[in-house]
Amino acid sequence: MADHRSETRLLLSGRLALEFSSFSRDTVERCVADVQACMTHLGLEATPALVERMAREHLVGMVKSEPPSGRLPRARANGGDPDRAP
Repeated sequence: MADHRSETRLLLSGRLALEFSSFSRDTVERCVADVQACMTHLGLEATPALVERMAREHLVGMVKSEPPSGRLPRARANGGDPDRAP
């Protein structure tokens, strides 16, 4: 059983690491492992489809939670200067 879970975790991690290349593979693997452990802890059946879906939601949340100060400035209609008011 443990080998099957490890293989599943590696397969899911690989697929999600390609989709979320802004994160290290270790981060994605840890996310998948955490989701799998949490589901098991809660008594839910940690099927590969559910683990993948939940891990994807966590990773999307991490991407979207980046503060504005960490994002690249976007050019505005004011001549491309993101610091100049329109």
